[in-house]
Amino acid sequence: MVLRKSQPHAPVYSTERGRMCPACARPVKECVCSRQQPRPGPGDGVVRVSRETKGRKGAGVTIITGIPLDQAGLLDLARELKRRCGSGGTVKEGRLEIQGDQRELMVAELTKRGWKVKRSGG
Repeated sequence: MVLRKSQPHAPVYSTERGRMCPACARPVKECVCSRQQPRPGPGDGVVRVSRETKGRKGAGVTIITGIPLDQAGLLDLARELKRRCGSGGTVKEGRLEIQGDQRELMVAELTKRGWKVKRSGG
């Protein structure tokens, strides 16, 4: 059995089981982590930008949905957009959340990147 240097408890290959998944340390045939990641759906091809305050004690966040990227692409885009507007944010359930009311800036930035963008909500 071969072990990883970065994760000594997670084997890379087992003579009994064969190749092992790097994320969940299960055999590749039994891997569940690749099935859990949301794939970009067909959608309608429109990126929607809205503002939400629900569950945040009145503090608003800008929500961006409908971006046709995988999880790694969403994380990279979120990093660039947060840097562009100078605030924090996260990626949750396939949607980007940017702190503050950044709708105008996000619509302009996403349009510049070539996506069809609409403001949704109020």
